[in-house]
Amino acid sequence: MAPPNQLCLVLVIFLSVFSLSSFSTSAIIPKANVSLSIPSSQLVFLKALSTPEVIAAMDTTQLGTLIMKLGAANAKATLNVYNEIIKKPGSPQALKALNCCVEAYKYAILSFEMVSSELVEDPQKANYNVAVIGPEIANCEKELINVKVQAPRLLAGNRFMKYYVPMGYEITSTLELENPNEY
Repeated sequence: MAPPNQLCLVLVIFLSVFSLSSFSTSAIIPKANVSLSIPSSQLVFLKALSTPEVIAAMDTTQLGTLIMKLGAANAKATLNVYNEIIKKPGSPQALKALNCCVEAYKYAILSFEMVSSELVEDPQKANYNVAVIGPEIANCEKELINVKVQAPRLLAGNRFMKYYVPMGYEITSTLELENPNEY
């Protein structure tokens, strides 16, 4: 059984992520190709926290590291979709927006990976590095909307990033509170 502090952290993360999504969206489970009406924030949260590694995490640092690795993996998968779409013919404005998003996702991947290594050494720095991902993804999304890029897979990737960022922020904030004198 997980330690009480870890259970409290999981609850805080869930409530934070759940509060971001007050609407249901249709989520597709790739292997089963079944459409479910479940809030996407709950799907991301449950996927992130249901891996054997996360379940076995012994402390907040391990939990944070695993969730940041999942965020990086999600960002890499979304970046691959952006790179795939860029290869297709489109307007110069759409290409500019897509390239902006490619840069935002490269930044997000690097930030998530840095946060994973910084959790032990400097949770305050990790907290900042995970927080700055959000504005990058928001700018990407704004660029896509401005040029009317219609790509549900990209919008879904952006939405999922909006869930990993608060999870990372909550974990890094918790680590700062758990060890206030160390930093």
